[in-house]
Amino acid sequence: MRIVVKVGSAVLTKNAEVALERMQSLVEFLVELQKTNEVILVSSGAVSAGYTELKLDRTVLKNKQALASLGQPILMNKYAKKFAEYNLLCSQILLTAANLQKSNHIQKIKNTVEILLDNSIVPIVNENDATSTKELEVGDNDQLSAFVAKHLNADLLIILSDIDAYYDCDPRANANAKVLAVVNAISQEELEREATPNDIFATGGIVTKLKAAAYLLDADTDTFLASGFDLSDVKSFTLENKHKGGTLFTKAK
Repeated sequence: MRIVVKVGSAVLTKNAEVALERMQSLVEFLVELQKTNEVILVSSGAVSAGYTELKLDRTVLKNKQALASLGQPILMNKYAKKFAEYNLLCSQILLTAANLQKSNHIQKIKNTVEILLDNSIVPIVNENDATSTKELEVGDNDQLSAFVAKHLNADLLIILSDIDAYYDCDPRANANAKVLAVVNAISQEELEREATPNDIFATGGIVTKLKAAAYLLDADTDTFLASGFDLSDVKSFTLENKHKGGTLFTKAK
């Protein structure tokens, strides 16, 4: 299988620092996953990585762009060191929305990724935040990961988040909220809810994840949403073929 794994800023950031223990756990999981699958990582975290070195006001767009520019090499250096522990290489692919709207650009991206995967290198994809103003204002890496999954012919998108599953109501407001283990369709009403990010570095909430899942449902591609803090659910689902937690968005068979 070809699997795209997306990890959010809320997972990779702790106390305004890069959460190295969570990154280590993520890399360990990806290494296991790569033994039997082709793996592409879509990683947030550049702005928060930049903020560890330069404390700028993140509400100002040009500051966020500068932090992203500073943070990209910091983030990639940390990933490279983690993967090197397992004798694996990783690479960086920076995209803009325009890259995924032109067929010739998409083909060039495919060509690059195919060579990387053929050589057991883990491509790490991120939005080119330093120049992509639209992404920084209204976009998010959930959408980017869905586009990547579709255009690179992935079999599955995994979204690892501070949101551990899709519930029948807001679990923060209702203690009786129940996990929806399998979802075959997403209503327009749900897709139009206001995004409610839980973390200062995050750009969306459950709504952006639902939009990504809905986009892939239309393309007959599955999405699995699970916790990025505790990887037991995603490990069970992918490595043991057991659906213990998290939500699978899939068309009814």
